[in-house]
Amino acid sequence: MKKILILGSAPDAIRASGFDKKLFDSIVAINNAWKISPHWSHSIFPTDFPVDRRPIERSNQTLHTADEYVPIQNRYGGFLYAGGTMAFTAAYWALGQLNPDLIAFLGCDMIYEGKNTHFYGTGTADPLRKDPSLRSIEAKANRFEYFANKMHCNVVNISDKDISRLTYQKAAVSELDSYNCSLRKLNSTVVLDALSMENSLNYFVESGKYWKETDKFDLSKIDELDSLWLSCFENQSENP
Repeated sequence: MKKILILGSAPDAIRASGFDKKLFDSIVAINNAWKISPHWSHSIFPTDFPVDRRPIERSNQTLHTADEYVPIQNRYGGFLYAGGTMAFTAAYWALGQLNPDLIAFLGCDMIYEGKNTHFYGTGTADPLRKDPSLRSIEAKANRFEYFANKMHCNVVNISDKDISRLTYQKAAVSELDSYNCSLRKLNSTVVLDALSMENSLNYFVESGKYWKETDKFDLSKIDELDSLWLSCFENQSENP
C-alpha cells in the first residue's frame, strides 16, 4: 500500500519529526513544514513563498511550485472548486502525481487558537482569509475525498486534535500499515448534481489565478455548490 503524508504547519505537525522513515512512501511538506522532518520527499509552496525559506533540492528531495501543481489542479476542475489553500493544492498534486492508496493529513486542521498557531510560532491563518474558494473548507475537504475515492485512494486525518476543519475519518499512526477502513459511502445523486453544477457555472480559470476574475463568480451559487458537497456522503449533515 502506497502511503502519502500531507504535512502542514499546525503545532501538532511536529509529531512527524519522530515518525519512522518507513512509515510513509512520500512526505509532501507544505511551505515551512520541510523543517519538521528530515524524511520529507517533496516540498510544495506557492510562487510568493520566500526563496530563503525554501529547502535545498536533492535527488531524493524535490521542490514543486505552481508550474507543476496548477496543471494537475486543473485536471480536477481548478482552484475555485478545489479550494485555494495549500493543504488542498498539495493533496490534489499528490493524488495526481503520486497515485497513492492512502493520503494522511497532519498539521492541516486549519484551527488557529492561542499564541502559537504554527509549529514555528505565530503565523498567518491563510485558509480563513476572505476568498470565494474557501467559503466552506468542509465542502472542499469532502470534494477532495470524492476525487481521491474515485481513484481508490483513502483519506484520513492523523491529527490527535479534537476539532478540525477537515472532514476525514481519524486514524492512529499505529493503524496505517494495516489500514483497511472502507471508503465512505457516497450519495451519487448529490455528487452528480455537484459536478453538473460545476460544469454549468464554468468557474474554471486555467492560469489558476482565480482571484483576478472574481467579478465572474456569483457567491450565492458557490454557496449552493458547497452545500451539495457538504452532503455528498451518506449520513453526513451539512455541518459536519
